[in-house]
Amino acid sequence: MDEEIKVNKEGSKDYSEKAITPRATDYSAWYLDVIDAAGLAEHAPVKGCMIIKPYGYAIWEAIQKILDKKFKESGVENAYFPLLIPERLLKREEDHVEGFAPEVAVVTHAGGKELEEPLVIRPTSETIMYEVFSKWIHSYRDLPLLINQWANVVRWEMRPRLFLRTTEFLWQEGHTVHATDADADARARQMLEVYKWFAEEYLAMPVLVGQKSESEKFAGAAKTYSVEAMMQDGKALQFATSHNLGQNFSKVFDVKFLNEKGENEFGWQTSWGCSTRMIGGLIMTHSDDKGLILPPRIASISAVIVSIGSEADRARVTEEAQTLGMKLTAETGLNIKVDVRDKRPGDKFYEWEKKGVPVRLELGPKDIASDSVVMVRRDTGEKTTVAQDELAETLKSTLEAIQKNLFDIALARKNERTKKADNWEDFKKLIDEGNFVLAHWDGTPETEAEIKADTNATVRSIPFDMEKEEGVCVKSGKPSKMRVIFARSY
Repeated sequence: MDEEIKVNKEGSKDYSEKAITPRATDYSAWYLDVIDAAGLAEHAPVKGCMIIKPYGYAIWEAIQKILDKKFKESGVENAYFPLLIPERLLKREEDHVEGFAPEVAVVTHAGGKELEEPLVIRPTSETIMYEVFSKWIHSYRDLPLLINQWANVVRWEMRPRLFLRTTEFLWQEGHTVHATDADADARARQMLEVYKWFAEEYLAMPVLVGQKSESEKFAGAAKTYSVEAMMQDGKALQFATSHNLGQNFSKVFDVKFLNEKGENEFGWQTSWGCSTRMIGGLIMTHSDDKGLILPPRIASISAVIVSIGSEADRARVTEEAQTLGMKLTAETGLNIKVDVRDKRPGDKFYEWEKKGVPVRLELGPKDIASDSVVMVRRDTGEKTTVAQDELAETLKSTLEAIQKNLFDIALARKNERTKKADNWEDFKKLIDEGNFVLAHWDGTPETEAEIKADTNATVRSIPFDMEKEEGVCVKSGKPSKMRVIFARSY
């Protein structure tokens, strides 16, 4: 199918119906083509922002539903804090404001006049939430305070890319206060494990968990932990983060409590979050040159029944397809879509393939006569004929098989493309080939900066499960006690 290109008034391309660029030809174009073909999102009239379409937003709703339940099971409660933050609050934590200064959007005029104090559109909510927490917390009996908010944030983005980097995006941000550093660190690690569980069990994305280097940690944090995933091009995507903030913010915002001895003590805090960036990672982990592939546990449509037949058969096939759809929904509890539109079967197949629906069920006059359907898997393209009285159970088992297969493929890729390097030349070669590289590093930000300047790779993770191992840094030659993960990233 030939590509039709129109140019909008900003000079960028608008695509109508077109072939998806192969990954091997142009990975970035492929990614944007998949989003467009599946109808997930599009660029907004505001530069750097995106419009999430219903089919794309359904994925975010599923993410919210699953994670929100898990958060609440751990004792977290939801709240909501203002979008606008007085500039003076942001400036109270120097490291924090320095980290966000280039990304901050500021409101200086409102109601037809200049404001007495500028208002920052939240890039994150630590400052305004902790100002309030200082009023909510008085005693150790008020701890732990476990708060989450589902919200939007604004970080001015110079090089936007749908889902991965946009000026405005959706996320959740959890913020907690504890009586001890040990309690705070345990909570930060606990929430990291929640993100890992979600990535692997629902998005079929194998991930690494570990600590960030000093230069990569969150502005104002004592420690930053992250979940890192490998994309098909070998680059890392930071899936989610969890921060042990220590007492850095509590001392600035006077978040303190009377301990059991009746003494004033500053709280120990955490923050943790994930965003619509997850959807970008989902796309790049599983999709192929035909379009989107969705793991069944996160797909808003589990299967689509597509009617096939001539004009003479249409009424009968339509009725049978709708009846089968209702029956299958009742028997499985899944969302089954019935497509009886007056379009060529091939066009309908192609549309649902691009949207990544896990299973397609084809129903025509011959299938009705034999009381069967043709089942087609999106992940492998495998076709099988299934008797209708066995369809419910077969569909459920097939969906689980697809979920497992997608995870297994991604895990095999991650394992195959995680390599060890013991010298600088091998390190550079492996990074250029698109790998996660396990290498010794002397632990200094200066050496990490040199490595980044030379290769555009950074320390993505200091894995929790990495064994101690004496060695020398691949760049500086200085002593090192363990390997860390280097990679290029999104």
